[in-house]
Amino acid sequence: MALEANNLASAGGQNALGERIIALAARLAQWSETPDGLTCTYLTPAHRAVAVELRDLMRAAGMTAEIDVVGNVVGRYAAADSGAKALIVASHYDTVINAGNYDGRLGILAGLVAVEELHRTGRRLPFHVDVIGFAEEEGVRFSAHYIGSSAISGRFDMRILQRRDAAGQSVANAIHKAGFDPETIPSLARRPQDLAGYLEVHIEQGPVLLQEGLPLGIVTSIAGTIRYSVTVTGQVGHAGTVPMALRRDAAAAAAEIVLYVERRCAAAPTLVGTVGRLSVPGGAINVIPGRCDLSLDIRASDDATRDAAAAAVLAEIDAIARRRKVTVDVKEIQRGPAAPCSPALQAQLAAALERAGIPPRYLPSGAGHDAVSFSGVTDIAMLFVRCGNGGISHSPLETITAADADIAVRALLDVLVSLPGSG
Repeated sequence: MALEANNLASAGGQNALGERIIALAARLAQWSETPDGLTCTYLTPAHRAVAVELRDLMRAAGMTAEIDVVGNVVGRYAAADSGAKALIVASHYDTVINAGNYDGRLGILAGLVAVEELHRTGRRLPFHVDVIGFAEEEGVRFSAHYIGSSAISGRFDMRILQRRDAAGQSVANAIHKAGFDPETIPSLARRPQDLAGYLEVHIEQGPVLLQEGLPLGIVTSIAGTIRYSVTVTGQVGHAGTVPMALRRDAAAAAAEIVLYVERRCAAAPTLVGTVGRLSVPGGAINVIPGRCDLSLDIRASDDATRDAAAAAVLAEIDAIARRRKVTVDVKEIQRGPAAPCSPALQAQLAAALERAGIPPRYLPSGAGHDAVSFSGVTDIAMLFVRCGNGGISHSPLETITAADADIAVRALLDVLVSLPGSG
């Protein structure tokens, strides 16, 4: 199958497929909400312009393609049998603020370029290939993640329609303004029996592959996450007149919490813990902090490891509060289960990498991805592509090489033509 897949990807010069992805990513980046840098959030004019461009690119690649009610761009490279199952190849096209060109969009463009090659050679597969650009994954505008993928997977929460952005506009209003009826969202859901699986190509967003000199990696699991909002309340006091032993310093208690999170979450290989926000409301240089607010994010590739760490952190927070005579209010604000990737699809990816002369490297994903929406609905798999610049992502410094993008498309093509029934 390797020879056949390589023949499929033989048009143009060396790295031609990767160079096309780099060029297309730059082309999509011209639509931004900001004049300097790339920002493309859900259902803004820039976002809708990208959707139209993706739809037109899909059609030119030999697919039927439409924009659905939530803004997903759904392209289908149809099998000869109209009743065949569909293999979804997808990722998202929305971005964070001041983003790089590849987070999310790499996966859509890899699917698009792979289908271009299938179409160029006249090759049809025994399953439909549905290349989907999900409209919203990042949650920037409405603080709601996975709007696009949850609609397709049948897990969309209709209560999200009432979420509002900073200007007071609701998700429902934004969808109406785009010319669609949000009440029809449930009709987008795919039936599990109609799906052959889900594949996502994604920039790693970290330094592991870069440090190991590998272009591609196979994701074993997408981390489960628990997030908390924590408020520590002590007693304000004069910085010069309250003896150290008599203080109830909220910031000092928070500092202990931060250090324990770091220590406890270094205890397992796939476990991470982060305090990303830390503030002293009304703080002053000469006032003992009476309150400190912080966030807490705990992730692991399996729920048991994550939950054990969370329990340990909460117990330590109680101990710190008693010892320092402060009160701590902890609110859980988000919980998402880990999403294990299909062993069978991991094996298909590994075989494709081996045929390309690349040693399979298995690694978990600490970041969330649209694939999470399909966990338990169909088999899922993810292929990571090496991230340059030290693994920086969610930044204009995010980068990949044309060579790595080219290898990723070739590996994807190899999997498509090697899946059972594709011979």
